Amino acid sequence: MKNTDAKRKNNSMWSQAWKRLKRNKTAMFGLALLILVVLGAIFAGVVAPEGYDAQNLRNRFIAPSASHIFGTDQYGRDILVRVLYGARISLSVGFSAVVLSVTIGTIIGAYAAYYGKNVDNILMRFIDIWMAIPNILLAISVMAALGASVNNLVIAIAIGAIPGHARIVRSAVLSVINQEFIEAAVSNGASDFRIITRYILPNCLAPIIVQATMSVAKAILSASSLSFIGLGVQQPIPEWGAMLSVGRTYIRDYPWIITFPGLAIMITIYGINLFGDGLRDALDPRLKH
Repeated sequence: MKNTDAKRKNNSMWSQAWKRLKRNKTAMFGLALLILVVLGAIFAGVVAPEGYDAQNLRNRFIAPSASHIFGTDQYGRDILVRVLYGARISLSVGFSAVVLSVTIGTIIGAYAAYYGKNVDNILMRFIDIWMAIPNILLAISVMAALGASVNNLVIAIAIGAIPGHARIVRSAVLSVINQEFIEAAVSNGASDFRIITRYILPNCLAPIIVQATMSVAKAILSASSLSFIGLGVQQPIPEWGAMLSVGRTYIRDYPWIITFPGLAIMITIYGINLFGDGLRDALDPRLKH
């Protein structure tokens, strides 16, 4: 009975949060920007079935026009096409890194909070040491050790984000671990794994989701930064940071080569941050009536 009441309360919370989110015009605008970028990534193959590396040296350095909306680069490749295909790389790296870091961070944070005492002390001191290393420095070290590839880029970004997620989850678990429905599950003989996955974590989703949403923007920016310095995605694969790195050589004479990849990064991160801020406000318990 108590478990049923908890589920009803949880469903009501999400319903109210969605209503608040829909009333937040700024958050909806951010969501619209994000959907626009995602649709561009999905339909990149429809816009350019010939692929992202189709070259035509006769069309080198064409300024933005009706035939090439974003212009062309030094190899005559359409920049719009490469930006759209680049969205696939940037979004996939960002979301994959966040999924990996949230999964590992959730395991560490949940078990640290649930078992407490020595387990908590050991895991949290390890996390403290981990957080003392700057994320970008840690990512550069990992990429230098593993080599430049999309998969390694995901791993490098995820490793730096794990401690933050672990602390968020630990704090959320500590806030619900002494609730009555948890005590009821313990008294009914439920295993630790079942209690954590079935009863505790579902009631900690709000802060985890908000943290994960905001982390996607950081992951995309980190991926672009690593690619910009040559440690991320390599040419000819289109990635926004790598496109900026190559295009900076031509910035004085052909600025559109770096303008549009830069705008793609800015719009994507701006949209995610707006949506993340709105999501945080919608899920903030202090805003409930």
